[in-house]
Amino acid sequence: MTVPLWVLLGFALWTIAVLMVGIGMRRWTLILTGNAQIKDFPGDTPHGSPAYRRAVRAHANCVENLPVYGAVSVALFASHVTSPTADVLAIALLIARVGQSVVHMAFDETNTTVLIRFSFFFAQLLAMLWMAVEVIRLGQV
Repeated sequence: MTVPLWVLLGFALWTIAVLMVGIGMRRWTLILTGNAQIKDFPGDTPHGSPAYRRAVRAHANCVENLPVYGAVSVALFASHVTSPTADVLAIALLIARVGQSVVHMAFDETNTTVLIRFSFFFAQLLAMLWMAVEVIRLGQV
């Protein structure tokens, strides 16, 4: 399996981890301690602490970006592009994804934390665009 596909798997596993730790553990703790019922978490209504809402948003952001990276990594694989550049970009993307999620969930929103989060997001965008260029430049039909 290629490095970008391993990173795709890592991205998917990270998305699941953010769901389980950031959202699931908080919800089940409230439910099991009797402080909430299963029905107390409507999807269309903001609820919970600011940290909980940031975790929900961090998970949604992973879910929104996973298919985009999936398309890029599958395009690399389908076009038989294996390059050290694509490998490094894929690894950098996963590191930036983890960094963005951690900052989103662990720190209150300030101008500084939002800027850091955006920097991690922008790094991911650049990595995906550069990998797409690698497909165009090196891809085999």
